[in-house]
Amino acid sequence: MEVELSLICREHASVSVVIPCFRCADSIVRAVESIASQTLLPLEVILVDDCSRDGTVNVLFELQARYGASWLKVCALPDNGGPGTARNAGWKLAQGKYVAFLDSDDSWHPQKIELQYTWMVEHPDVILTSHFVTMSDGCQKNIVGDIAPPLRVSRQQLLISNRFPTSTVMVQRNIEQRFADGQRYCEDYRLWLHVCFFVGECYRFDQALAYNYKAVYGATGLSGRLWEMEKGELASYWSLYRAGGISFWGVTLWSSLSFVKFMRRVLLVHFFARAQ
Repeated sequence: MEVELSLICREHASVSVVIPCFRCADSIVRAVESIASQTLLPLEVILVDDCSRDGTVNVLFELQARYGASWLKVCALPDNGGPGTARNAGWKLAQGKYVAFLDSDDSWHPQKIELQYTWMVEHPDVILTSHFVTMSDGCQKNIVGDIAPPLRVSRQQLLISNRFPTSTVMVQRNIEQRFADGQRYCEDYRLWLHVCFFVGECYRFDQALAYNYKAVYGATGLSGRLWEMEKGELASYWSLYRAGGISFWGVTLWSSLSFVKFMRRVLLVHFFARAQ
């Protein structure tokens, strides 16, 4: 009750935070605590259980009891549809002017919402902003004084690589585009491409305001399934082509470059595996 009252009394930003949850009982508490520690609180947090069936949903309801149902909402999906489907479900429930995404095994710098939201309110024509992410939260340092304004990410820059890790993105809630239901890999990249090409300008801050706790390309888990991720990236390019964003020669070029990068990643993973 004390935690809930303290949240009610603090200033809130018109931001809905959406977290897809799948078998994340060991990490979701850290993620939610990083949101509750924000210098400017979001309007609400929406936890979407993607049919975990392992007790995760019980942890989510425990968090709801701790922080209050008016601020932390739990949505339990009947079937497992992947992170994109779960994010869409949370997005549909969102009430804030902006939606920010956080993965259940990541966390945020305490000033993340304050810095990102304030800038977006001052620049209402910007559709999406992002920032850098770094490993672990280490020793979090307060950001004092003015920060460098974010830089615009061009279409070509985004085609070269995904500049927007999902846990760094804040986007206007009322855009029509959504994550591709059923696509389990690079579904975020596909959405950012469509936003950048068909909706409006996207910017990225130079600060690292999010933290992850596992290597981007590992030997296990979702990050280790390099071929599945490559297929998801290729599907994103072809989706953009079918929507009229790039030409046939363009999708051929970017797909070829993507495959070259994929082969390089595979070689690096095998190299480090043998070195260990």
